[in-house]
Amino acid sequence: MSLEIETQIRECEERLYAAMLASDVAELDALIADDLLFVGPTGDLATKAMDLELHRTGGTKFHELVPKELEIGVRSDRVVLVVAKVFLSGSFLGNAFAGDHRYLRMWQNGENGWQIVGGSVMPIP
Repeated sequence: MSLEIETQIRECEERLYAAMLASDVAELDALIADDLLFVGPTGDLATKAMDLELHRTGGTKFHELVPKELEIGVRSDRVVLVVAKVFLSGSFLGNAFAGDHRYLRMWQNGENGWQIVGGSVMPIP
């Protein structure tokens, strides 16, 4: 069961990266839970609505996203923790950025399938 769940999460992560790069709001909406709590690189708390709006308006724009590491911790058939190292370049509210970042995401399997319910991202110095 654990290997099957890991495979599902890897597929979700690939979908997420593609959606982030394309600012595909419909796909992000499907992958992110309505009650998401996410801590951004500045330490600010973001909700799903805030994240989707930033993608919709161009406030967040990714130019490059290169996965480097992915660790998956299956906690149950409903909860999975992911730690990823990703090279990102793009802009956030008009400010350019580029470099490696570490993500922590919690995926939960519910009535809408696997969705992100929590997480954080920080630049790696």
